Amino acid sequence: MFFPSQTAAKKKEVKKKEDPKAAKKVEKKEEKKEEKKEEKKEEPKEEPKAEEPAPAEPAPEAAPQGEPSSQSDGLFIKKPEHVLVEAGQDVTISFQVDGAQLPGKPTVKWFKGKWLELGIKSGQRFQFKDSFDKEKNVYSYELKIGKVVAGDRGDYRCEVKVKDKFDSCPFNIDVEATRTEESENVLQAFKRTGAENNKDEVAGELDFSGLLKKREGQEEEKKKKKDDDDDMGIPPEIWEMLKGVTKKSEYERIAFQYGVTDLRGMLKRLKKAKVEVKKSEAFMSKLDPAYQVDKGHKIKMFVELSDPDLQIKWMKNGQVIKPSGKYIFENVGKKRILTITKASLADDAAYECVAGEERTSTEVFVREPPVLVKVGLDDQQVYVGDKVEMEAEVSEEGAQVIWKKDGVELTREDAFKYRFKKDGQKHILIINEATKEDAGRYQLLTTGGSSEADLVVEDKQLEVLQDIADLTVKAAEQAVFKCEVSDEKVTGKWYKNGVEVRPSKRITISHKGRFHKLVIDDVRPEDEGDYTFVPDGYAISLSAKLNFLEIKIEYVPKQEPPKIHLDCSGQGQANTIVVVAGNKLRFDVPITGEPPPVATWMRGSDVFAETEGRVRVEERKELSSFVIECAERSDEGSYTIKVTNPVGEDTATLHVKVVDVPDPPEAAHITKVGEDWAILVWEPPKYDGGMPVTGYLMERKKKGSMRWMKINFEVYTDTTFESTKMIEGVLYEMRVFAVNAIGVSQPSLNTKPFMPIAPTSEPLHLTLEDVTDTTATLKWRAPDRVGAGGIDGYLIEYCKEGTDEWIATNTELVERCGFTAKDLPTGEKLLFRVVAVNIAGKSPPATFAQPVTIREIVQQPKIRLPRHLRQTYIRRVGEQVNLVIPFQGKPRPKVTWTKEGKPLDPKEVAVRTSDMDTILFIRSAARHHSGHYELAVQIENMEDKAVIKIRIVEKPGPAHNVMVKEVWGFNALIEWEPPKDDGNSEITGYSIQKADKKTMEWFTVYEHNRLTRCTVSDLIMGNEYFFRVFSENICGLSENPGVTKNTAYIQKSGIICKRMDYQEHDFRMAPMFLTPLVDRTVVAGYTTALNCAVRGHPKPRVIWMKNKMDLSGDPKFLQKNSQGVLTLNIRKPSPFDSATYSCKAINELGEAFVECKLEVKAPQ
Repeated sequence: MFFPSQTAAKKKEVKKKEDPKAAKKVEKKEEKKEEKKEEKKEEPKEEPKAEEPAPAEPAPEAAPQGEPSSQSDGLFIKKPEHVLVEAGQDVTISFQVDGAQLPGKPTVKWFKGKWLELGIKSGQRFQFKDSFDKEKNVYSYELKIGKVVAGDRGDYRCEVKVKDKFDSCPFNIDVEATRTEESENVLQAFKRTGAENNKDEVAGELDFSGLLKKREGQEEEKKKKKDDDDDMGIPPEIWEMLKGVTKKSEYERIAFQYGVTDLRGMLKRLKKAKVEVKKSEAFMSKLDPAYQVDKGHKIKMFVELSDPDLQIKWMKNGQVIKPSGKYIFENVGKKRILTITKASLADDAAYECVAGEERTSTEVFVREPPVLVKVGLDDQQVYVGDKVEMEAEVSEEGAQVIWKKDGVELTREDAFKYRFKKDGQKHILIINEATKEDAGRYQLLTTGGSSEADLVVEDKQLEVLQDIADLTVKAAEQAVFKCEVSDEKVTGKWYKNGVEVRPSKRITISHKGRFHKLVIDDVRPEDEGDYTFVPDGYAISLSAKLNFLEIKIEYVPKQEPPKIHLDCSGQGQANTIVVVAGNKLRFDVPITGEPPPVATWMRGSDVFAETEGRVRVEERKELSSFVIECAERSDEGSYTIKVTNPVGEDTATLHVKVVDVPDPPEAAHITKVGEDWAILVWEPPKYDGGMPVTGYLMERKKKGSMRWMKINFEVYTDTTFESTKMIEGVLYEMRVFAVNAIGVSQPSLNTKPFMPIAPTSEPLHLTLEDVTDTTATLKWRAPDRVGAGGIDGYLIEYCKEGTDEWIATNTELVERCGFTAKDLPTGEKLLFRVVAVNIAGKSPPATFAQPVTIREIVQQPKIRLPRHLRQTYIRRVGEQVNLVIPFQGKPRPKVTWTKEGKPLDPKEVAVRTSDMDTILFIRSAARHHSGHYELAVQIENMEDKAVIKIRIVEKPGPAHNVMVKEVWGFNALIEWEPPKDDGNSEITGYSIQKADKKTMEWFTVYEHNRLTRCTVSDLIMGNEYFFRVFSENICGLSENPGVTKNTAYIQKSGIICKRMDYQEHDFRMAPMFLTPLVDRTVVAGYTTALNCAVRGHPKPRVIWMKNKMDLSGDPKFLQKNSQGVLTLNIRKPSPFDSATYSCKAINELGEAFVECKLEVKAPQ
């Protein structure tokens, strides 16, 4: 491998390659200097300048064509260089990219020419390598081509792309032939004769012939090298393939497949090449250059031989094909047909048909059907760190798909972040730990469809379902702090006054599901303080205070009236307590009095006395507690505590307000939709939960999906919301949540499924096709943008010039892009417009710039008879006759059909006439439909006529009165009369066959014989012959032949047969099996054979059967009959071939029958 930047000598070689004219001048000067050196016999050191070639003048085209572009975005640190390499060696191309300018890892593609991507050729010869230097922040890429060939010569380029950054750089690879060391000098060929045995170098005579031979060999090498250069580096086998192309579109396909970049030069070179058409002796018609078939379909290839007895072989990729259930061979006359059933990708190969020394070849291309998306992607909403699996199902297993994110392809280079998985028809994109950067729109692309879905990644949010509450406990009692969070996996730590709490004998820390507990047994005064629970990984904390209650006992001998120690006692103000529905409510009311008072809790007139249950009363010394577990809305109201003792009584009233999340919003519905948006409207909830509604949250999903996606993350205060960024043509559902200070409500009922859709753009190219005194015919093209809503039809309107009143011409929408407006006011100037209508509404109108005047335009009637109907129209019996004859004329002319001057029978012939043409249709043609049909087109007194001749033909009858007229020597004269029925077509010839009376096997003697007689020669002496004649016309041979009533007997000349008086022996016998079939057990997959032997005269007809079903025509079973030994070959039997096989032999004297059982076992 040689790089242009290595040495000066190699630079010189590159320059010679780039400028051949300058190189030739240098070579000539060097040759002259070498001759001067030999003549003067001077040392090289004396004239060192003479060794150096004179500097070649730069040619105007010396600059290489693939010079790297100087226009770049500055992404390349090191660009790929031009390379000159010898054929058969390896070459490596490298470049470097500055990673500091890129937002991520770039995508690199290598191209040869304009469009051939080298990534599809990755393998043994083309190898790609990339690396990344983190310290220098530089990406390095390499392309290695192994064992370079002449076809690798050409222009290349590399492309670097990442998001909005893009850069490319071209380079050139030049391939030269393998160098041979020329150690001989020109003068070494100029030897002296007779000096072989003489040591003296100057002895002998100079050998001029050796010098001439040397120069002739050099000229031939130069000529051969020039021919190689003219081939543009394209291998000879590709030139042969190009010479056999019949369609122009195949040139571009072959150039793309084999990397030919100079398509124009290739076509010029191909045009100059002289293709010698060599007539084949074996093939009358050869295989086509190429065949194409869809995967799973059947394909037929055939050749036509010059000799029907010529043996042929079919080959696939150089291997002989044997007949089987997949490959079926057929012989039809001189045609040899190869049928491939259920073509697969393995059948995409080169095929040959070999006949003797000649062969014809072709290529079969198997095309795969497009891959469709059966189950699309679903939108997903996850949290940071979650695992994401986006799954879709396609129509074919193992299909190649492309994943894209926000329009950028995800390649294998992104494998450190994304993982691609295939499971049958399912394709899965896996993101192990999602980040905020992974959010976006993901797309799956196949050859026949695509699917899109949005991925939303949110930060984890932890909700506090139950906060810890302040506690007041007495000495030796138990203190329990309890909280509930939304995530069961969240762990946390407990702190007291900022110091972490450690478990001990008295202190227990527990975590079960969503509940976290801190339990302190035998509370002491030093346990008093602020306690805090901090969840791990979240910036929130829950705090509560532990109050230690000291009990002081004082003896008061005197009596005291009862007293309730509340802030509201003895005052007129009401004390309101707010509790969240579902939480526990506990009233701890301190009371005093001597003797100890009795506390009574009431709500209205209802007294609470239960000590157990959801609502209960707990009594302690100097403390009365009222407890409500799981507060409900019905618990809201005023509660009264009354304490009494003999000295007096005291009362206090508490007001309880139960707050809850609001009810779901009501009547959520869609009022309007657009191309990618929809307007959602709803009503506030009937019950706000006791707290004002602060806003709403919305979610949407695709119909049929179970995954909802949040639309807003901050509460939305209005009751009308516009949802955007939806996919047109996809059904969606939406729902709404109400939010207050307590939390989020249950979702509203889902909206009815709706589809974002928009009206189409205006129709295009509105033109006036025709106009009469009351009608106008308009034509237009479909809108440029249709959208997912499609087009229901078009509405055509008009208005008079100078007015704004538009009148509809059609009551129902028109589906075609054309319409004739009728009942228009004659003589008025009208403006027309066309509007496309779909489910989303009307599109902008397409209008005429100028008004149209409604008036009649007269045109003379004219029949435009097609060229093929100007001569006799011939069809076979049973075929359809469908004649379309256009005409012109205004107003619409009157069309009349007649046959032989009589009207047509509508039961036999159907006629349909439009404004522009008339159609004559016969569903199944018969002989009596032949005749002269006359078409007349008339407008008032103007008329045009045309006559169509129709002939219905069929196969002729047999030849009539076939006779052997004369027999002489080894010849026989056969004469006959033409058939009585010629099939309504001229008899083009006759086919004559002969048969020996002994065997009655028929052989064709003459084909296409035009006379009604023929002489059959080369008959065998002593045999007696029958003859039969088939008639032939354009439909083919007659169904039945005419057979001679007499025979032609070829007598032996000079020998008289003298009959003997004795009775001749009768050799006839009924069929009899000499060797019967034997029961067999074989292994599946190995070809087996069943054998038996039969005797009989005349030769019996043999029928092989499987379970009494005839096997004739089944390609899996091959039947042979050799001198009465019968063989049935079964190719690769399977367990399904286990059955009872039988053989039956039949002739005119009787029949014989044998059978056996065959068991096919699966291999162990």
